[in-house]
Amino acid sequence: MSIFRRTSKKAAEPSESSPASSSPASSSASSDTASSPSADGVVQTTADIASADAPVLGETSVGAVDDFEAGATELTVATAPSRAAGPFDRSEVEDTEGRLDLGSLWLAGIPGMELRLEVDQEADTVVGVTAVLGESAVQLQAFAAPRSEGIWEEIRGEIAASITRQGGTAEDTVGPLGVELQTRMPGQDGNGRTVFSPARFLGVDGPRWFLRAVLSGRAAIDPDAAEPLIDVVRATVVVRGDEPMAPRDLLPLTLPDAGEPAPAPEQEPARTDDLTPFERGPEITEIR
Repeated sequence: MSIFRRTSKKAAEPSESSPASSSPASSSASSDTASSPSADGVVQTTADIASADAPVLGETSVGAVDDFEAGATELTVATAPSRAAGPFDRSEVEDTEGRLDLGSLWLAGIPGMELRLEVDQEADTVVGVTAVLGESAVQLQAFAAPRSEGIWEEIRGEIAASITRQGGTAEDTVGPLGVELQTRMPGQDGNGRTVFSPARFLGVDGPRWFLRAVLSGRAAIDPDAAEPLIDVVRATVVVRGDEPMAPRDLLPLTLPDAGEPAPAPEQEPARTDDLTPFERGPEITEIR
């Protein structure tokens, strides 16, 4: 059984939007993976996922990044890679197979990985899942998508445009899950100076769903650090459900072994840096 630690942190300064995004085109992220993501009305729930009844991915697990070339600047044919090695649709697995059931996402664990869930107190819903491993992190969110076509190409362009408008950089590269976005996110340090934090945006189009993963910390620049977290992404199962949903709607998440989100705990002040141009957004957000 996992032991959850719940904290709620409120931003000291209002921002354009909060870091727990219900939009797949959100572009907020932070390089400080050691700090819990937070925002106005967002509860942070953490757990050592390796202690849960979740499968542990070994050194030879799926998702090796042999085909990833760091710094690639030239793209080949822009076709989506096969999902034979994951991420998986619910119809492609028999049951949770030991994965942690978070509603629309079933996650596998690796030793030492911490899982953070973000709960929007106003909407009373879980809006983000972040897996932290050492100095690296990956945020996972699943969204509804059209039955006939994928949306990653369009979303990738929107994220790139948002980041470049704010003075950052964004470049399409070829990664282990196909075309991804390598970015440098602009922000400010404690002295008000402009700093840039690297982030990798990965996207996978599935049957009526879209899965977005954001790598931050060391995983954004080091393929070796990214490999175990990409294994987590590949092992993830997306549960789309049968109910009709508009494209880009966030698929509902729940706390493990519970049908309802966590109750709101006491507030404690904190500051979040946010680069989301659209709606509220979860990514790895620095707290000071």
